[in-house]
Amino acid sequence: MDLDSVECVSSCDGMDEDEPSHLHHQFAKLHGAAAINGATPAPGISPTTSINELLECPVCTNSMYPPIHQCHNGHTLCSSCKTKVQNRCPTCRQELGDIRCLALEKVAESLELPCKHSSLGCPGIFPYFSKHLHESQCNFRPYNCPYAGSECSVTGDIPFLVTHLRDDHKVDMHTGCTFNHRYVKSNPREVENATWMLTVFHCFGQYFCLHFEAFQLGMAPVYMAFLRFMGDETDARNYCYSLEVGANGRKLIWEGIPRSIRDGHRKVRESHDGLIIQRNMALFFSGNDRKELKLRVTGRIWKEQQSSESGVCIPNLCS
Repeated sequence: MDLDSVECVSSCDGMDEDEPSHLHHQFAKLHGAAAINGATPAPGISPTTSINELLECPVCTNSMYPPIHQCHNGHTLCSSCKTKVQNRCPTCRQELGDIRCLALEKVAESLELPCKHSSLGCPGIFPYFSKHLHESQCNFRPYNCPYAGSECSVTGDIPFLVTHLRDDHKVDMHTGCTFNHRYVKSNPREVENATWMLTVFHCFGQYFCLHFEAFQLGMAPVYMAFLRFMGDETDARNYCYSLEVGANGRKLIWEGIPRSIRDGHRKVRESHDGLIIQRNMALFFSGNDRKELKLRVTGRIWKEQQSSESGVCIPNLCS
């Protein structure tokens, strides 16, 4: 359910010798048969690529970690998928049993591989068994689309996501570090979980997502506004923002640090990290007739700058 209307004004202020022979055909994929005996790999074969393929589970295609299982013919699969294939090898359909592929586990222990996000700029080289953990936290990993109105599965870097939000989700884009939004809803007593709006602001060379939502908090409808930073949490801490709503001599003010879009939209909302307006107060701000929701939310974004002389943080209101 969408809000009926919104107005926005923005201004700029190696293998063991005793290993079973039926494993040899797997390691021949690495460098040819000569590689098993320590010889130079055949020209044109990439050892890293071949090892990655060898350590890929044929069922889930994820990297395999000990215990790595195999059938009598030497076909391997990960421990998670072993329970899903009814004790039958997915490659040759032979019974699996409880055979461990110790040779492949030893190969994995000796590997150091680049992060899978190396093409995005990550320079790290990691032991095989810690590579997966690093990749789940890598600062160069793609960001998820911050659009809250649908389960969007698009990922990418910030410039790509900005274009995606503008062209595919038709999100309003504004330049400047101050904003003035007017949210209008004809029937404020109807609140689905959740009504939402999203606006993207560009200032200080960065992008920020302003969310405004209506949802049920327990039995009571509430309205919430919060800001997310399109970047990592470390960079988000360099900025602050304020939100203000009021009328009829009353005012609510929120000041905080924007959350990174690494934190999911639902996580931020459920943590109540933003300006929350109860419905009765929202209707009071809207006017005496209480028949229509009319909220004007103003705010600004600033960057904290530390004085070299006093060490005091001085707000920089606009780039």
